[in-house]
Amino acid sequence: MALPKIEDARALSDEELAQEIVSAKRELFNLRFQQATRQEDQAKPHQFKHLRRRIAQLLTVERERELAKEKPTSSSSN
Repeated sequence: MALPKIEDARALSDEELAQEIVSAKRELFNLRFQQATRQEDQAKPHQFKHLRRRIAQLLTVERERELAKEKPTSSSSN
């Protein structure tokens, strides 16, 4: 499985982005739970890296969009 690309996250709508963030966090929780309960055959170390990277990408895109929405309002007040 290849590492996720940030372009994929940027192509999502705001609703899809929020759903992906929740989904990725839930999946990471499940992996941690499997690791804690010693179900190691399903929780592989590379999956943690991929999910953490995916969550970071999604949150970055979400923050970029927040800043883009704020920028026009702050520049018009100057």
